[in-house]
Amino acid sequence: MPQEEELYNLAELFKVFGDSTRIRILFVLFEAEVCVCDLAQALNMTQSAISHQLRILKQNKLVKNRREGKSIFYSLADDHVRTIIAQGLDHIEED
Repeated sequence: MPQEEELYNLAELFKVFGDSTRIRILFVLFEAEVCVCDLAQALNMTQSAISHQLRILKQNKLVKNRREGKSIFYSLADDHVRTIIAQGLDHIEED
């Protein structure tokens, strides 16, 4: 059995996936690195709302960012994120 702190951290990570907006953001980031303005347009949301969700995703090490001039571009933190989502999809699509 993992330590209590590890169990808590795992539960907190899975809470992040409990929001469909964050899942939608991750699906956009599967395709390409994008800025907040492009995410907002793709998801038909305000930049403020997208920024809020990106902050949560970044705090949980699911996305990373890089600055280019005045723009900040976001991408998936690593392939683990893609694997977690793919495993979840496989699970819900089972008969």
